[in-house]
Amino acid sequence: MKKTIKALKFSLVLSLIVTFFLACDKDFSVIESNVLGEDNVNFNTDTLSFQIAAYNKKLEALQINGLSSSLLGVYNDPAYGQTVASIVTQVIPTTYPTTFGTNVVIDSVVLTIPYFSRVTGTDANGNPTYTILDSLYGKKPDAAIKPFKLTVYQNNYFLRDFDPSGSLGESQKFYSKADGSINMTDNFALNGTSTINFDEHKGAVVYSRDTITPSSKAIKTTTDQGTETAVTTRSIPALRDKLDTAFWKAAILDQEGLSVISNASNFNNYFRGLYFKAEAVDGDGNMILLNIASTNANITIHYSKDSTVENERTQDSYILRFTGNKLNTFINNYNTAYKTAIETVNTTAGDEKLYLKGAEGSMAVVDLFSGTVDHEGENISALQYFLDTYRIPLGNGVYKTDVFGNYILKRLINDAQLIVYEDESMPTNGVDENDNAYHKFDRIYAYDLENNKQLIDYDYDPTLSSSDPYNSAFFHLGQRKTNDGGISKYKIHLTEHLNNILLRDSTNTKIGLVLSTNVNLVNSAKILNGTGDVTSVPSPSLLTPRGTILYGTNTTVPNNRKMKLKIFFTEPK
Repeated sequence: MKKTIKALKFSLVLSLIVTFFLACDKDFSVIESNVLGEDNVNFNTDTLSFQIAAYNKKLEALQINGLSSSLLGVYNDPAYGQTVASIVTQVIPTTYPTTFGTNVVIDSVVLTIPYFSRVTGTDANGNPTYTILDSLYGKKPDAAIKPFKLTVYQNNYFLRDFDPSGSLGESQKFYSKADGSINMTDNFALNGTSTINFDEHKGAVVYSRDTITPSSKAIKTTTDQGTETAVTTRSIPALRDKLDTAFWKAAILDQEGLSVISNASNFNNYFRGLYFKAEAVDGDGNMILLNIASTNANITIHYSKDSTVENERTQDSYILRFTGNKLNTFINNYNTAYKTAIETVNTTAGDEKLYLKGAEGSMAVVDLFSGTVDHEGENISALQYFLDTYRIPLGNGVYKTDVFGNYILKRLINDAQLIVYEDESMPTNGVDENDNAYHKFDRIYAYDLENNKQLIDYDYDPTLSSSDPYNSAFFHLGQRKTNDGGISKYKIHLTEHLNNILLRDSTNTKIGLVLSTNVNLVNSAKILNGTGDVTSVPSPSLLTPRGTILYGTNTTVPNNRKMKLKIFFTEPK
């Protein structure tokens, strides 16, 4: 019974807390003791700021297979330069028939890869309308979507499943090589031992369009067109088009009865996949995030064959899905200023500007309690100063504990905020006043660098939402807030992270900051031969081409823009 009452009390308190914070426009307020009247309380509240260092980390050779979705197209960022994203993927049949039938004739071959879209309403006929702007990169307000060129080739490079140089059964990992050090036209990847140039393994052209323009329109499909039994169905927006039938007849249907299409192993060795190569049109374009892992993403060969009924034909289909190995390759033509900035790093005082850029770009490393502090004439580590400030010190790095060995605190942390300012002088290239074209759906994701996982505050966040990634985990990770002066900042709450250090002697791990468009995805992408602080990055940071620029902690940063760790605490009088 007592346990039930406790659970109900906890649920009620949690509900009240959530309601309070929602009413405060998703931001925190600190109630000072004078609200109640200083003489009526036996505790004080106050704030402290601690010394931190934040610096840039250049990213390269990131794992580009095993991603949840794929970027395709061209993105020009006024602050960074151009990124071109292409896709190399296996295609896997849903079945392995030994025969297709008698007198087989292909009617059509259709490529379908859904965009990420959401319903915005209904049209005059009651049909749903959609938008893809959440996952379309580079479109400026009130401007047309700029096209990119797309050529799909048969890929002749074998994307193996297992790493021959790894441990038994270890899956093969492929890594990005997007720096353009070989050339700026071909798509490359690394497999751990060698460099792969997919343009040197191109086969026949399967599909080619000089201009591809992603659209939010629903896909309409009509069966038995021109007859009384015609039926039109609607589906979500997608990259959808017809492919050349002659190629697929020769590649698939003409292999009837042969071992090359009889099982998965033989098929993957025979038909090694497709290479979707994107290119700029007049130096520009747009980039789209494709839901290539969807069960609706496929190539469908529609064909007819003789029926068992004389003089009749039967319709059938052969479906290939993108369920095998998939790689997202990038070509980054970054500007000189950005490349110089991320290669000259100050890990002691931190950097003046922090560059968060996706698609093999860069991230920020935050070292809480960095360096040493002069405290009462003694030079001690910033971490020791933090512990001395909140624990009861006994000297020589020892702190008072209770009979159970728990640390006794003289101050309780109510809230800890990492306050991060965005550079208001960052080039925006004519976007609207809310910076919608480049940053509307961006979030900053903070993670534990040592363990390559989310921070403990993420797990405790009651606002996690699988259905609404943009508003998910806003207690912990915050959202961009822009004031009337055009100054944007984030508040990343680290309360439980710091309490873990104080109460449970948890390691003071460094924190990574990356740009993300979906903070619900927390899986990691490894870095080839990664050493030092950063050995993996959250894979969603690869799946945005965008970037932002933040103010760091260097002494050159104005105090009203410098990144800060601000702690609100309570202590007995």
